[in-house]
Amino acid sequence: MSSFLPSRYLPETPDPHGLDPNPPARADGPVGVLLVNLGTPDAPTAPAIRRYLSEFLSDPRVIEIPQWAWQFILQGIILRIRPRKLVPRYEGIWLENGSPLTVYSQVQADRVQSLLGEQGHNVHVVLAMRYGNPSVAQGVEALRAKGCERILTVPMYPQYAASTTATAVDAVCAYAARLRNQPEMRFVKRYPTLPAYIQAMTDKVRAVWQSQGKPERLLLSFHGLPQRTINQGDPYHRDCMETAAALRQSLGEDGHLVHVSFQSRFGAEKWLQPYTEPTLKAWAEQGVRRVDVMCPGFLADCLETLEEIQVECREAFLHGGGEQFRYIECLNDDETWAQGLTGLVKQHLQGWL
Repeated sequence: MSSFLPSRYLPETPDPHGLDPNPPARADGPVGVLLVNLGTPDAPTAPAIRRYLSEFLSDPRVIEIPQWAWQFILQGIILRIRPRKLVPRYEGIWLENGSPLTVYSQVQADRVQSLLGEQGHNVHVVLAMRYGNPSVAQGVEALRAKGCERILTVPMYPQYAASTTATAVDAVCAYAARLRNQPEMRFVKRYPTLPAYIQAMTDKVRAVWQSQGKPERLLLSFHGLPQRTINQGDPYHRDCMETAAALRQSLGEDGHLVHVSFQSRFGAEKWLQPYTEPTLKAWAEQGVRRVDVMCPGFLADCLETLEEIQVECREAFLHGGGEQFRYIECLNDDETWAQGLTGLVKQHLQGWL
């Protein structure tokens, strides 16, 4: 008769491999949060910049042309010339503690960790860079080492694009694909109109205007993408327009001052327009004398904001006849944004906390 009983009614027999047939209860453990930003060279030197650019520009989501042709150009031409030219530009923005992108991204990660801890949540927050260090693999391993069986990935890009958000998700999933015991995973896709994000930018703009006066125009310069990628279904342009519309609404009667452009065009093909630097030149030639520029797509200042905008675009506008150019810094260590990012994380951790 005993052979017909369900197994749960049979007496336990020792496992021949020494495995415990009655393992202890599984503890939930802490929750992990992986904040992922784009990345930066480890130092403002040609070798460090070359390593970074090689990884960054070898991503097929970033450069969407046949790799056999692109690698010939990248390795044979670009990486032999470009790193040396970028050294003085990186040296000009470098902080005492490192790259501004790394420094301010880490400030945000530390603040989210602190706020979650103050609220009694058992959560570990780790910063990773999609390209360079600390790597996504290092970030995931750091969370697993702390016992995190559940990990939320938060790309530090409010607007979704395949070349930013999607490639961060790719990297996390590619690393997880190598693991036998994978963590449970969640991902944040976008947050272009998150109220705290819009409010933090509004507060920055208002603070400048209250202390130094209003400009004739406020230009929101987003990072560009090839027009082809939008035609193929990338929602990035729409996300950018949603951010601009939300900021206009938040600024109320001053919303009409807001304009949009796209920067960092690369290569010969058509990218999202209008382009930032030509727009500023045209404004100056048309008689616009005072402009403010901010970059909502970047949560932390970096080469594209501190050098391309604050130096190159400033020079173009003033040389064209403009009189006042003000760059409004990224959210960096802004407390309103830290609270908002923490709220975003908590929203996506529902059921885990």
